[in-house]
Amino acid sequence: MSQGIKYTNFSFPNQTEKYTGKVRDVYSFGEQLVMVASDRISAFDVVLPRPIPYKGQVLNQIAAIFLEKTSDIVPNWVIAVPDPNVTVGKKCEPYKVEMVIRGYLAGHAWREYRDGKRTLCGCPLPEGLKENDKLPSPIITPTTKADEGHDEDISKEEILAQGLVSRDEYDKLEEYTHKLFERGTELAREQGLILVDTKYEFGNFNGEITLIDEVHTPDSSRYFYAEGYEERQAKGEPQKQLSKEFVRQWLISNGFQGKEGQTIPEMTDEFVASVTDRYIELFEKITGQSFVKDQSPDILDRIKKNIEETVQA
Repeated sequence: MSQGIKYTNFSFPNQTEKYTGKVRDVYSFGEQLVMVASDRISAFDVVLPRPIPYKGQVLNQIAAIFLEKTSDIVPNWVIAVPDPNVTVGKKCEPYKVEMVIRGYLAGHAWREYRDGKRTLCGCPLPEGLKENDKLPSPIITPTTKADEGHDEDISKEEILAQGLVSRDEYDKLEEYTHKLFERGTELAREQGLILVDTKYEFGNFNGEITLIDEVHTPDSSRYFYAEGYEERQAKGEPQKQLSKEFVRQWLISNGFQGKEGQTIPEMTDEFVASVTDRYIELFEKITGQSFVKDQSPDILDRIKKNIEETVQA
């Protein structure tokens, strides 16, 4: 089994900066960014100890496909995708909020609802909902974009009161978020999937709101299989889903939720391989394409060469 890419540590002649995120290594070249999708995996805002082979390739290639498929809705940051794990794009000034949109009561929203909350980020929720029920209409539940630690739920009113985003810009972010979710829902339906919830990140490039980061990937989205959804809901059974939620559930069942004093459970070879398989399954299911594992003998050397050729071109 491939060992996966845990970190990159390149140094390019014309590089101006390097930033290491939870799962990406980002290199700056003036007004251009080079984003390397590593195989690191995070959950509960903690980077887990072992990388997941091919995860970075899966995320980078799904994002490339869906950024292209939504480019008529909102401008995006992509300039080129010169490598299975690399995207080169415009260096934008990120907005300090993430636009989370939910069509179903699942994941974090369900846990909040189960614990008695009936308002989420200023959005009222009706009584009597069950886990994974479809909401009356999609709701936007933004979070703060934390440099370190946990992102926090925040309402539109709090965002405006804190001056994180201007009212005109926020209205536009909401409009884009609804349109992107509608497109994502249509594309998922074509593949027999339900787009349950997702998040979008935006930045400003030369005064223009621009879609950044990844779109409709298993790290930023949750999908259910459409076939059997109604039957499973009626029986109160768990939904068959494609997302990173199964990793969170595995951690929870092993006593870890990212809280102080908790220890990350051992990630066995078998578990790591199963996570790889789930990521590849989502790639093939959501894109309708076969996933081709890159078999380069030296992945880091391949990435470095492809970045050098693109940045210098």
